Amino acid sequence: MKIIRIETEKDYQITENITREAFWNVYQPGCSEHYVLHKFRELPHYIPELSLVMEIDGNIVAHIMYSKAEVVCDNGDIVPIMVFGPLSVLQEHQGKGYGGELISYSMDKAKDMGFGAIAITGDPAYYKRFGFVSGSSVNVYYAEMPRNEEAAFFMIKELIPGYLRGVVGTYFNPEGYLVDSVDVDIFDGSFSLKEKKVLPGQLQSEVKN
Repeated sequence: MKIIRIETEKDYQITENITREAFWNVYQPGCSEHYVLHKFRELPHYIPELSLVMEIDGNIVAHIMYSKAEVVCDNGDIVPIMVFGPLSVLQEHQGKGYGGELISYSMDKAKDMGFGAIAITGDPAYYKRFGFVSGSSVNVYYAEMPRNEEAAFFMIKELIPGYLRGVVGTYFNPEGYLVDSVDVDIFDGSFSLKEKKVLPGQLQSEVKN
């Protein structure tokens, strides 16, 4: 039996471990996403109603987290939006569509809660199937890149049609996504030992001890 439900406090260690297993050695030797999740729960922009788990026969196999975010408009206005991630699926359950189900379910729930738009950084080939478009195509630009450079990995989806009409501005990642590597290593010490490996395709290719 498969269900999607809100994460509870008793799930925290499980979802952090799932996140660690899903991201380990993917973008860098080791990973930091499980610590990002752990710390985010303390922040005011974390959305607990959209921290969702998928269970298969009573076992959690996937998790998604959302945060409030903002677009700072060129005219000084602030437009509230949201961002999701990390999205984690246990490796043995990847490729079965579970991540996509969590995305679709959570976006419907976010729309019902009144949120107008979602930002995401990731693979355009994957996220465009959910209706995400390039941020620059709706005049929302990624803060960490010049506007004249296309940030294809930065995408936006309107949950309310026309929500971003007339908006020209910059998206800033909310506090919590950047974490200190020393703090990550200390936190990681509470988990089972795993080897950090340098692998092809990683964005960061240095093992930090």
